[in-house]
Amino acid sequence: MENTLIVRAAPQEFICGPGCWNELEHHLERRGISSALVVRGGRSWEAAEHYFPDFKRIEIQFYRYGGECTYAERDAIASEATKLGLQSIIAVGGGKVSDTAKAAAALLRIPVIILPTLAATCSAWSSLSVMYDEAGTMVDFEVFPHSNALVLLDPRVILDSPPELLVAGIGDTLAKWYEADAIISHLPSPPEEIALAHYAARRCRDNLMIHSADALGAQREGELNDAFVRVVETNILTAGLVGGFGEDYGRTAGAHSVHDALTILPQSHRLLHGSKVAYGVLVQLVLEGKREEIGRLLPFYQEIGLPASLQDMGLGGLTRDDRFRVAAHAVLPGASIHRMPGTFDTVKVADAMEELESLISALRAGETVTASR
Repeated sequence: MENTLIVRAAPQEFICGPGCWNELEHHLERRGISSALVVRGGRSWEAAEHYFPDFKRIEIQFYRYGGECTYAERDAIASEATKLGLQSIIAVGGGKVSDTAKAAAALLRIPVIILPTLAATCSAWSSLSVMYDEAGTMVDFEVFPHSNALVLLDPRVILDSPPELLVAGIGDTLAKWYEADAIISHLPSPPEEIALAHYAARRCRDNLMIHSADALGAQREGELNDAFVRVVETNILTAGLVGGFGEDYGRTAGAHSVHDALTILPQSHRLLHGSKVAYGVLVQLVLEGKREEIGRLLPFYQEIGLPASLQDMGLGGLTRDDRFRVAAHAVLPGASIHRMPGTFDTVKVADAMEELESLISALRAGETVTASR
């Protein structure tokens, strides 16, 4: 943990509402910005392009994101912005597009504006980037001293996104509570910043447990409703507040260590970030001895389509050696699992992964689960 707690609570400005992208040029002019490089994805851009406004006074150039948030891609974006003499970077896309654009803007020390097309992570809100290598294995994360200049969240754009990506966002955001609580609940007297992170994390869980099914129903019908907007804002805004106020105390713990470890398996790269994190939540709960909580969560997972086991993720064929390789990566020095109380090693994590498979099978067969087995 850092000795000095630095609050990075929010972007400089955040606006959520249908049609808010139309005000982008106005907001750039308010900031004295006359040019920008728009970093866009592929499929996400095809869905969102008709929402992107025309510009009359601001110079806009476009850059096609290469597909992975790597240091090489960061440098390529920074080089393009420098070559063209542009004053800012606008990210239009999902979490990896946002993270790459934030990293490039931080390198150049210019403003970054985020227009999310997905609600799968809190990347649009946070002032950090998770970095990967070309193969899709997570290698590092960078925390920046500047907040995102502006986030424009149009829920109509998210409504047009694939529902499975919203489900993944729900999985990633649900983890905010279980990871933050594992760390914060053991502090004898949390400072106010951390208490606010704890509150935001609990609100993430409560909002999602109450509203997720209705939100996904609204998305299937193509209709905006309160539940949909609330879940989208929870995945981006409320989730971002957890790490923003809590720093390492509110960021990641066991669930994300398991996610990061799964990325060493090439067959896991097709899986969405939030799906692997949702599975990691359950592994973490096994490690904490909270098996009854797994029983309470499983119906929610099943209702919205989150994976609860390796089998659910199509990884049921992993050998014990495979699980040990994943477990060894999850407990590397510096892994976020070590923010939790207790000592965690390869054997404990591998055993927890194995126990979870049996536990989920038992729960689905209707067996009763107690706090310890």
